[in-house]
Amino acid sequence: MPAQPELAANGILAAASLVELAVQRLRSEILSGVLVPGERLIEEQLTRRFGTSRAPLREALQVLGQQGLVEHLPRRGVRVTELSGQDVDELFSLREVLERFAVHTALPVPDPLALSELAIRLDSMRHAADSGAPLEQAEAHRQFHIALVALAGHRHLLLVYEPVLLKLQLYMAANLRREAQVRTPHEGVHRHQRLFDAVATGDVDEVLVALSDHGARSYFG
Repeated sequence: MPAQPELAANGILAAASLVELAVQRLRSEILSGVLVPGERLIEEQLTRRFGTSRAPLREALQVLGQQGLVEHLPRRGVRVTELSGQDVDELFSLREVLERFAVHTALPVPDPLALSELAIRLDSMRHAADSGAPLEQAEAHRQFHIALVALAGHRHLLLVYEPVLLKLQLYMAANLRREAQVRTPHEGVHRHQRLFDAVATGDVDEVLVALSDHGARSYFG
């Protein structure tokens, strides 16, 4: 996950790469819930708060638009992406279909070494849980699922799958925050460990059960 932007004592962004720093700052505020879905992003307020000009801010908003975190509305400016309940349900359902297809395509994994990337991502989830950093946990969770789908060795599947995760990242981060209110972060790691262990066995049915039980949207609503 990208390092958090460095701030001066007055909270204004340091002048390294203003576009990258603005992206990191806004992404952090959106995924942490400081900026909520549907909230308008006023350029004048953001440039004043971040201590930057409009050009890098607008470029940062374009990047965030490509990541699915903000949306540009004709004649109405920019707002944090807001999906309807139906949109979110459809995206989670599509994610599930794509993951199940990936599992059927990938398993049994012919070479145990192919599981190394998934193991690395699981370790990243464990480290993120130890740190207690919500954004790091959300990113580690996303990267684990990308590595899972990548096991299928299907380039066009990934090209379809990753944008779905990008559109859902705001809501997945909200899920993790809500889950943290009733469970420890390590419970999520344990669920993904069971999923990893099932993948390692090569038993498709066992993986699909673990996948359906791991609670992708239990706390959405």
